[in-house]
This record gives sequence, structure tokens and C-alpha cells, in this order.
Amino acid sequence: MAKIDPSSQTSFYESVQNYFDKAAQHTNLHQGLLDQIKTCNAVYKINFPVRINGEYKIIEAYRAQHSHHRSPVKGGIRYSNHVTMEETMALATLMTYKCAIVDVPFGGAKGGVKINSRDYTPEQLEAITRRYAFELIKRNMLGPAIDVPAPDYGTGAREMAWIYDTYRTINQDKDIDAAGCVTGKPVSQNGVRGREEATGRGVFYGIREACEIKEDMKKLKLKTGLKGKTIAIQGLGNVGYHTATIAQDEGGAIIVGVAEVEGAIYKKSGIDIHELLKFRKETGSILNFPGAISYGKEERSIIMEFECDILIPAALENQITMENAHLVKAKIIAEAANGPITSKAQEVLIEKGIMVIPDVFLNAGGVTVSYFEWLKNLSHMRFGRMEKRYNQQSYNQMIDLIEKTTGKSVSARDRLMVAKGADEIDLVRSGLEETMINAYQQCREIMVQNPKVDCLRTAAFLNAIQKISTDYLALGIFP
Repeated sequence: MAKIDPSSQTSFYESVQNYFDKAAQHTNLHQGLLDQIKTCNAVYKINFPVRINGEYKIIEAYRAQHSHHRSPVKGGIRYSNHVTMEETMALATLMTYKCAIVDVPFGGAKGGVKINSRDYTPEQLEAITRRYAFELIKRNMLGPAIDVPAPDYGTGAREMAWIYDTYRTINQDKDIDAAGCVTGKPVSQNGVRGREEATGRGVFYGIREACEIKEDMKKLKLKTGLKGKTIAIQGLGNVGYHTATIAQDEGGAIIVGVAEVEGAIYKKSGIDIHELLKFRKETGSILNFPGAISYGKEERSIIMEFECDILIPAALENQITMENAHLVKAKIIAEAANGPITSKAQEVLIEKGIMVIPDVFLNAGGVTVSYFEWLKNLSHMRFGRMEKRYNQQSYNQMIDLIEKTTGKSVSARDRLMVAKGADEIDLVRSGLEETMINAYQQCREIMVQNPKVDCLRTAAFLNAIQKISTDYLALGIFP
């Protein structure tokens, strides 16, 4: 392979800004307004001490608040040795646009702690998390009406519960809505059912909707619908795992390739994700899965070259670059991760006729269900509590009437299925599905109506810019 000039490569943050600039060209907005939408409003670098094994270690951390056109701001917290200020700004910027695209009334934010969570015990991680939360609180950067974090790479419900408890302890009885200071909490700690799977399920809904449009699939020489389509997925973390299992179990897709830190595997006839996860748990690796071709750690990026209909990068940013974009064989790339494709590589993919379903839309399922959790926390009531039994009784009465009118009986099994009232997870999934379908249709309509918009990503950014600019203009900031 020919060597690539490093100057031709693009950073994650530069790619996000390039995507914005490309979309902004299709607006008639004042440059000052565009600059305000584009600029990251506030970025904080925090250094704090934590006692680890009898010694004090200085931890580097960040919190970026990209836009305050809506309040509160919203964005996850990631734990990674690769955390930088620029990466945090890029993720916060994307979060602003995500929220606008899926009509969630938040501004964008993001946080990062520069550690590898695997290097610390649970007790040490708790100390780091609580101290980070305290640093945010004393800077007035945490609260249900100010800034609401959520899980991201390296964090989960456990860390969110520690943040919630820290905020609640400091504020004591001052904030009745304290549970809304963070989302992604355990259900037992005022979380919402369906949050853990939300991003992956949102990815599934987005891909499924794209595959249902006959005209678009015809251009790619693919059949309509997700069923039977082959998928290669990079990363089996929270997002990748749920995307793969739901696509396989509910969508009828065939998983042919998987990549993880230890390497990659390919099996043309299909990989059962449940069997693969069981195998990995037993052996500690996906390599040598029965019937699959294995590629070692140094070759794991070869998944980008696998023969498949849909490639799903579900790991980290900058995975498809100028070095390998021309090698991609998939017809569709679905960005489950943030920023897996650089802006220059995107142009190569467009020339190849590959459809890219962009991260700024596709992985917004997490913030959508976080919004539902936040609403639950502010209302102090779980979804479905008021109406579930009433709806169930109404449906039973309707079935009774049908039986009486027709003289035919409905089996107990069918009655239970038809008359079941919606539980919290049913309502959450329904709301997420509605959100992802509407958002995709909005973005696609923009692309179809404007011939100069050459891809879904530009359409999605244009959609976000138009919505955010409307807020600023309505506020009277830019008359």
C-alpha cells in the first residue's frame, strides 16, 4: 500500500467542522449566526488529585459545553487514555447537532476523564468519579437545569449512580429534581428501562428505515428491507452488541464479520452473535470461532474490507480514512460510533456510490432515551403507571364486545397479547422508533429536495443548522 502524506489526514474535530462548513454553504444565514452555531461556547480543563494506593495521582479531565441555544446542555462522559480537549469539543459539537436532528430540547456537551478504567479497582473508579462530579458541581456545571451528563465509552450506569449520589449529597434538600442531574442511571436509582440498549436500538431503527426505501436500495442494487442483508460490525461494546443482536434477532440480518480488540473474524454463512458472545466468554477471544476465518490483532482493521451489504463501525473515531476508504466493499456504512469516517474519506466514499448513514443522526438513540429519562425524573413518575391498567381494561372490553357480536371466542393467549397495556420499556422503544423514523425522513427529504446536497450527512447537518438558527433568531440574539 502506498504511503499516505500525514498532512492529508484529518482530525476528528476538523472533520466535524468540515461537515458543518459543507452544509452551511446551502443556507442563506448570516456568517455571524453560522459562527455562533459552529463555535464551542465553553471548554473546561480540570486537574484534580485522587488518592490511589496511598499516593496522590493528578487526574486530567474535561467538560465542554458547545451550545446554550437550549437548556440544559447534554452529553456523555467517557473514560479513556485518548481523551483530549479537541476530542471533547468535537463530541460536544456533534451532540448539539444530534439533539437538533432528533428534536430533543438540549444543547450539546461532552465530558472526558483521561484514564483507562481497566487500570483501576471499582473503589478507585468511584473516588475518581465522585471527585470529577464534585469539580463539575462547584463550577456550576452539573444539574437538571444546567448540564446533564450520561454514559459514554468507558462508563455506564454504575458511574452515573455515583454522580447522582454526589450531586444529591451536596445539594441535600435544595433540589427536588436532583435525579435529573444525570441520565443512564440504574433503574433502581431513577433510571429508565431501555436506556442501556438505546443507542444500539436506535442504530437498528435508523438502518431499518433506510433499507425500507425502495428507490434508494435500487440505486445500491440491493433488495428492499433489512432481512437477509449481510452485516460486518466493528466493536462489540454496548452499542455494537445491541446493534448486532437486535439486527439479527428482530431484523433478520446476517452477521458475517466482527472485529474486536483481539482481532477480526469472517464467516460468509453467518455468525450467530449469541454463540459468538458465549464463545468469547469461554475463551477470552472471538478468534478461532468455529467455521470463521480469523485475523489477528494487527489485522483487525481488515473488517473495513469485508464483503458485506452493511458495514457498522461501532468503536472509535477515525477508523475509515484516506488510507482505507477506497478498499471498502460495503454498499452502506452505518456510523454507530462517533466520527468513524474522516471528512476527506467521506468524499472518497461518495465517489464510490456508498451510502453513509451518519453518526450525527444514527447514534442519537442514546440521547433520545436520556431525554425520556430526564422527563421521567422531572415528573417523578415512571412511564405507563397512570394509563397501563386503564388501557388494558379498555382493550378487554373491546374484545368482549367483539366476542359477543361475532359469537366467536378469543383464546387466552391472543387476549393477553392484544389487551396488554404498555409497560415503560414498550413506551420507551415506541418513542425511540418514532423519533428515529421521523428524523431519517426529515434528513432524506432535505437531500431529495436539494440536488446540490450530495449525501445524508450534509442533509443531516443542514437540518440541524436550520433548527438551531431558528432558535437563535426567535430568541432575538440575531435580529
